[in-house]
Amino acid sequence: MRSLVLLSLVGLGAQLVDGSLGMAYGVTSTTLLLAIGTNPAAASATVHLAEIGTTLVSGAAHWRFGNVDWKVVAKIGIPGAIGAFAGATFLSSLSTEAAAPLMSLILLALGAYILVRFTAAGIPQGNLGKPLRKRFLAPLGLVAGFVDSTGGGGWGPVGTPAILASGRLEPRKTIGSIDTSEFLVAIAASLGFIVGIGSQGVNYTWALALLIGGMIAAPIAAWLVRHIPPRVLGSLVGGLIIITNVRTLLKSDWIDASGDVRSVVYLALAALWAAAVVYSFRQLRKEREDEKRLAEEAEAASDDAPVHP
Repeated sequence: MRSLVLLSLVGLGAQLVDGSLGMAYGVTSTTLLLAIGTNPAAASATVHLAEIGTTLVSGAAHWRFGNVDWKVVAKIGIPGAIGAFAGATFLSSLSTEAAAPLMSLILLALGAYILVRFTAAGIPQGNLGKPLRKRFLAPLGLVAGFVDSTGGGGWGPVGTPAILASGRLEPRKTIGSIDTSEFLVAIAASLGFIVGIGSQGVNYTWALALLIGGMIAAPIAAWLVRHIPPRVLGSLVGGLIIITNVRTLLKSDWIDASGDVRSVVYLALAALWAAAVVYSFRQLRKEREDEKRLAEEAEAASDDAPVHP
């Protein structure tokens, strides 16, 4: 019972992060399942089963708050589903010994990307206006879907920054559209795992626990996306994902590092993580001070402007 409550809390926390950043539900949840020894394909399958429910609720909540561009959902979601099905069947064909470090490597890369991206720049605002084209969204969805199912997460870390960097869709609609289209990806990935491994090793009770936590958090996250500081949250989540997956890799047959080596690596990563979080807090405070100063200058300039009868 205790483990189910913990998994529900993990699902809640992961969905709060995902609904606010447009990424990291699958990466966070799969990282935890791998850390407690779950088969990689089964871990990804369990998370994607839970995501069918969480993405449905999250998408509905984002739609309710006006955060969804349905044209983007269709253009990226369908190719994403195709990529996710292909990735699930590919991961199912690998042995556990080969798949575990491979998945941890993918998750580590995604965690590093999240940490660096949000620590250094937060969410870019870009220049809005031009529509997103299918020739851009279709390949992006295909790659993101494949990475998502093979790595147990990756739809958001691949898709969200790419759309934000294009500058053609405002951040809240980018996050809402990515979260909504992930419903299609979750269904396709789950079908791929059913074809590949059946129900072998998939813990439906765990999936339900993750689902309950995620469904509770989804509407809250859709509201928080307008208020939470993504820069700080991205730094916190990225560092956690990095340390957890480095631990898995250091203990794998690929490296098999000694206890002393692991301790040194953990301490070094913890120090870097702490520095990144502190830097994010300082940059966030600086940005807010600059915004306040500019607002005050604009107000002063308005007051000083001559009034013409």
